[in-house]
Amino acid sequence: MWSLWIALIILVLFALAFLAFKVVKQYEQGVLFRLGKVIAVRQAGFTVIIPFIDVLNRVSLRIVTMPIQSQGIITRDNVSVDVSAVAYYRIVDAEKSVVAIENVGAAINQIAQTTLRKVVGQHTLDETLSETDRINVNIREILDVATAEWGVVVTLVELKDIQLPESMKRAMARQAEAEREKRAKIIAAEGEALAADALGAAADIMMAHPLALQLRNLQTLVELGVDKNSTVVFPAPLMSTIGELGTFLARENAAAAVTAPATTPPVNGHPMTPITR
Repeated sequence: MWSLWIALIILVLFALAFLAFKVVKQYEQGVLFRLGKVIAVRQAGFTVIIPFIDVLNRVSLRIVTMPIQSQGIITRDNVSVDVSAVAYYRIVDAEKSVVAIENVGAAINQIAQTTLRKVVGQHTLDETLSETDRINVNIREILDVATAEWGVVVTLVELKDIQLPESMKRAMARQAEAEREKRAKIIAAEGEALAADALGAAADIMMAHPLALQLRNLQTLVELGVDKNSTVVFPAPLMSTIGELGTFLARENAAAAVTAPATTPPVNGHPMTPITR
């Protein structure tokens, strides 16, 4: 009989020891309640509480990754988009996170969704696509202000995915294609202008040095000969041809002026034909 009581007492002591001895992990803090009142915050390590009187709530201090589910948002320029994000937060005050709010994770998730919808709705579609860094900072700052009294710090917020309507995707593709064509035409025009300047400078040099034009002609013949063409049509130098034509016309005009017939009175009603010796 006594052995049974001794065994029972030992079991009760083991149960009380199990309930009284607690271990708080390195990444946790323990909020100790005694008769419903917070009396201390226990750090990592071994701690002892009074069974049935004390309650120890362990609070993790590690960074929590919280996905923000996709939200249907209308931007400032009336474009409907679906935006999802991810937020990172951690608890810095274990007592506030237990006393000030019932469920920290659920509360931050809900306020993050509403904040995401509010901030993105204040920007146009182009700003949402190109200024994501600024939008991330704005969302994080708003969440920080709202969660400060809960003992939580939001360390980072990132937009994860932006879904556009198919019609908007096609319109943006057409816009990008038109922009590329515009840049291509501008670049081609700039190339033509540079080429015209270079050709003008080359023409000035060839005018000053006629031999340069002949050397260029010979080089062109060599390049054409590489292709093994049976017939080569090569234009004569244009400037020299025009110069020779002008000289020829001037010579002909001078000869016509010298050999022009003199006007003589008619003899017996017949005009006299001058005889040239």
